[in-house]
Amino acid sequence: MNRILFSFILTSLAGLATVIGYFVIYLKGSRKKVITFSLAFTSGIMLTISIIDLIPSSFLYLNNYQFFFKILLILFFFIFGLFLSYYIGIKFDSKTSNSLEKIGLISMFAIILHNIPEGIITFMISGQDLNLGIKLALAISMHNIPEGISIAIPIFYATKKKLKTFFYVLISGFSEILGAFLTYFFLSKFINNLIIGLIFSLIAGIMVSISLTKLLPEIFKYKENKYLYLGFLTGSIVMIISHVII
Repeated sequence: MNRILFSFILTSLAGLATVIGYFVIYLKGSRKKVITFSLAFTSGIMLTISIIDLIPSSFLYLNNYQFFFKILLILFFFIFGLFLSYYIGIKFDSKTSNSLEKIGLISMFAIILHNIPEGIITFMISGQDLNLGIKLALAISMHNIPEGISIAIPIFYATKKKLKTFFYVLISGFSEILGAFLTYFFLSKFINNLIIGLIFSLIAGIMVSISLTKLLPEIFKYKENKYLYLGFLTGSIVMIISHVII
């Protein structure tokens, strides 16, 4: 019982680290420069996660299948993720006409999808090996802080509503806890490497699509190239460091 409780606590702490990213909205600076840096930072995060984390992880989780079949599965679900992202974008068009707010909402959706399997994995590993679970939760916490930033900045600068921004960031953090609850009450008997591997491929497609078709076009509007390069590089480096730690 204690092990299960600790697993829930570790997963919750890792997920709620996303909220730390919310407080970046209180930093002062030029609106154009802050938005450019933050969106480029988000783009760097999403592309780097997809390339060095999600796709390789998907490949590893599908280890029981032949190489060619693995490639086909990953490619199929990656492309499906691209189309799903496009469909989600159309749906969010009806929610808001503000392109910046739409980017924040789509980013939140992608991160929620990313955090649920992350919560599943953290909960399951913590239940089997508490020491490994602690290390994983710390690494994922570091991983989640910039994800919170990627939601907070576009939502806040689009709406100027701090409470609304906090709520959206909090939802994305709770999605990791949702993964733990789903595992404990429903999914523990059904979750397997195939499902997790396919989910990671799908999320990679969504994140690459968001980065290339939503974030970068919005960034170019502000014509702050120095902050574009700096933000993208910073986001990539942060993700690489958290990946190495994990």
